Amino acid sequence: MLDPVRSHRVSPVFVGRAGELTQLRQGLARAQQGEPQALVIGGEAGVGKSRLLAEFTAHAAGLGALTATGGCVELGTDGLPFAPVAAILRSLHRQLGDALPGAAAGQENELARLLPELGDSGHAPPGEVDRALLFEFTTRLLERLATDRTIVVTVEDLHWSDRSTRELLGYLFRSVNRSRLMVLVTYRTDDIHRRHPLRPFLAELDRLRSVQRIELTRLSHPEVSAQMAGIQGAQPDPAVARSVFTRSEGNPFFVEELTAGGGSGDISDSLRDLLLVRVEALPESTQEVLRIVAEGGSSVEHVLLSAVARCSENELLTALRDAVGNNLLVPTDDGDGYRFRHALMREAVVDDLLPGERARLNRRYAEALEESGHLVPDDQLAARKARYWHLAGEPSRALPAVLDAAVQARRRYAYAEQLRLLERAVELWDGVPKEVRRTLRPADHIESFPATDPEQPLRFRDLLAEAVQAARQSGQPDLAWALTKQALRLLDEQEDPLRAAWFWVNRSRARDQLGRGNGLEELERARALISGLPPSLGHAHVLAAVASWQAVNHPGPDSFGFAERAIEMARVTGAVSVELHARFTLANLKADAGDVDGGLAEMRAVRDQMLQVRIPPSSNNIGRALVNFAGALARYGWLREARDAADEGLELCDRFGLSEAKPWLQANRGSVLTDLGEWTAAEEALTYAADTGAEPRPRSSAHAQLGLLRLSRGDVEGAERALAEVRALIDSGEVPPQYRLPEAWLAMEVSAATGRTAEARAHLARALEGEPPPYLTTLMWRLLPAAAAVEADARGAAPSSDGAGEVLGRIQAAASRLPTNIEPWATGEIHLRAERARAEGEDRPEHWERLIEALEAPRATSVLTLAYARRRLAEALIARGGSRRAAAEQLRSARAAADRLGATPLRADIDRLAKRARLDVTGTGGSRRPGRAGGGAGTDAGPDGTMGLTARERDVLSLVAEGRSNRQIAEALYIAPKTASVHVSNILAKLEVSSRGEAAALAHRLRLVQVSSDQGVSGERRR
Repeated sequence: MLDPVRSHRVSPVFVGRAGELTQLRQGLARAQQGEPQALVIGGEAGVGKSRLLAEFTAHAAGLGALTATGGCVELGTDGLPFAPVAAILRSLHRQLGDALPGAAAGQENELARLLPELGDSGHAPPGEVDRALLFEFTTRLLERLATDRTIVVTVEDLHWSDRSTRELLGYLFRSVNRSRLMVLVTYRTDDIHRRHPLRPFLAELDRLRSVQRIELTRLSHPEVSAQMAGIQGAQPDPAVARSVFTRSEGNPFFVEELTAGGGSGDISDSLRDLLLVRVEALPESTQEVLRIVAEGGSSVEHVLLSAVARCSENELLTALRDAVGNNLLVPTDDGDGYRFRHALMREAVVDDLLPGERARLNRRYAEALEESGHLVPDDQLAARKARYWHLAGEPSRALPAVLDAAVQARRRYAYAEQLRLLERAVELWDGVPKEVRRTLRPADHIESFPATDPEQPLRFRDLLAEAVQAARQSGQPDLAWALTKQALRLLDEQEDPLRAAWFWVNRSRARDQLGRGNGLEELERARALISGLPPSLGHAHVLAAVASWQAVNHPGPDSFGFAERAIEMARVTGAVSVELHARFTLANLKADAGDVDGGLAEMRAVRDQMLQVRIPPSSNNIGRALVNFAGALARYGWLREARDAADEGLELCDRFGLSEAKPWLQANRGSVLTDLGEWTAAEEALTYAADTGAEPRPRSSAHAQLGLLRLSRGDVEGAERALAEVRALIDSGEVPPQYRLPEAWLAMEVSAATGRTAEARAHLARALEGEPPPYLTTLMWRLLPAAAAVEADARGAAPSSDGAGEVLGRIQAAASRLPTNIEPWATGEIHLRAERARAEGEDRPEHWERLIEALEAPRATSVLTLAYARRRLAEALIARGGSRRAAAEQLRSARAAADRLGATPLRADIDRLAKRARLDVTGTGGSRRPGRAGGGAGTDAGPDGTMGLTARERDVLSLVAEGRSNRQIAEALYIAPKTASVHVSNILAKLEVSSRGEAAALAHRLRLVQVSSDQGVSGERRR
């Protein structure tokens, strides 16, 4: 190996990065104190990211820190997962010796998937739990190593990273606790186009407080002059400096190139020529070595380069010394090979090669690896052979290599990279002679269901099935759709009905995920194909899919039957994953049918079992269970539990690589956080769901919720933009009701907010078309009161408004078909009654008091709705001549909540009402509590004679005066005994008495109640 040579083209003076270097050094200081650090450094190509890291790591090493670097390579997009992580572990292994295996004790086999030197990684197909262990073990290994020493690890060129590396890094950033670890990541900003896979990853990192971002900008004119002075050893001519600054636009790499050429003259304005001019100035033997290195990948091992160059060692070293001396190549950090000092230079050299030259060089690389696989690390061998044979134009050699690389990617849980390799295999298939294909065996390459005879030759349909599984596992339904279409076009359904049914089921799922319909036609086709066949795993698979579809689209007795038969068939055939899938569906159906506690308990149990059982990831459905369990908790009013379940689900998604489930979970989480009044966090969650993922359904839901949240904040234009996004997503095809309903609701609210009542009614009519399935009951009980409120507001603006009665009748008809046996549903019914009464001119305080009481229950519905109900109660009290003090208290509470939330329209409405009624809602006026006289109970009943008691509290006081216990009060009023106890305590406090007897006596004396033997309880009872 050659030592790096200080080039006269590189300034020995580090210019223009003092602030960034200081930030890195401060991070190092915190890491040395046991506070782990994560920094992401972005900048365009040539802006100086590598130089900044070199300066900083040299500083860190001088302070005793251990440093290790791994670079992402372009090969990673073709199936070389975890390349930089493996390089970092390999570097640490060399530096630490036996300390690294010691820190990995008990985890060697899993970590051997990244660092084969640690042990045997095994050959069994992994499950999602194995992936979780790999991420967890890698994190804990780095933590242990960084316990007694400071470790700085760097991942360069993240724009070339594979998805698996990004997911591991995301888990690492979230999971590292106390340690002396510092992780640095670099990427090219100019390579990150709108659809680049790194973009959502960076957006996610921005939401982590533990990750810092550094953006390197171009150098200023004085900084360019200083860089040129460092290169030349003297101050540059001002005119030349101006020319270099203008032509380089402050890019340090181009400054070096232009300065080396004198700053002006014969250098071409073409960037390619600018980059190649130095190469072409070197001897031909050196140029040939540069071409070989460029075609080998981002870096090439010395031993591999020696085998490919086919020249003497002295000739090779001479050429390498020339290339390194001219600062075109630099040794890799592990000391085993070479890479171009700048990726732009490598790209220019590759682009300058003729097609025949590229094929020849790649063939030589592939042949060298066929002769000796020890020339490269074991974990890279399959992927690199696949790449070299493919670029060499040798499909017969490339196909087996690509399939081997796909298996390695799957075993390392890199499903997106596996899919890319399988797509390449599909492309290569027809170009490979049949005699070569007959040597391939499904047992060596396939884990999909249903399997063919493993000893028979691999068939194209097997390859397509494996690719469909990889597409599903990596969250790419569009590719799954295309692959199933291709497979079904080639299959003979009569010859192989089980395989055809399998593809139809997966096509149904892809159609549903893409929002191109509900997938029923495909499922019916699958059912017809298995009809009359002997029981099999295929039957269980199809029945479970049908049960899941019906649970979403048409739940009923048939859904239960399909789920139960799928469970039975799965148990008979030993299909554990299909059984768990069907059991979860059945539990969801039970909850929607009314057995909420039992259904939720079973859903939790199945979810936990999925996390514990090691089954193939292609058939497991952990993501579905995580999403639907959190969603069910939210539907039934367990808001805090739903939030916790969503948070737990997101953590598990990071552990298991379930990126396709994260937008769903974030959409659910955003809805719950909105209700809980955590609007900033809600907007972050909903924005993530709206902007991330391939599926239109969670994105549509998130945009709709964002629109409603923006309306609550007074941002009508933002709500209209959200509505446009929803429509763009759902108008592309048929979508289920749960995605049309939020769109219609948001459209109704936007129209109402802009005074277009007729349009609002039209949108409501769309929402009420058809019968909603049970799982939409909660949504309906929120939509209907909102629709009645629109009518009530319209009546207030124009009392003679036509059509209100008809609309309210439709609303009530829809409500009459909905159950009310669950707390959030009963609350929705109470809210609807209050809004209907307001719309009909019969607004009464007791309506809003009942709603407030319901919203204050343990399973509260919405912080915003509660504040709104208080505002409505205040208005009803004022209009009915009730207690002004009580009205002021309600407005003060509502105003404080509106302030906390940022609910600008509600806050303004409260202030207008308070001003009109001349109530103080900002200070303490109007809220004086009754005083005491002579040590006894206070006798000031206030101007309204109610002592500040609510209608429900007066109901309770009447029963207290009758001598009833808390349990008897609860039974009479259909409330919980605990709620009755709370009411009694509030009554004693408001009356300033110490016992129930004193309360009863005071109530009679002040005529707060009138008790008789046949007295009823005022107000309507809740169902």
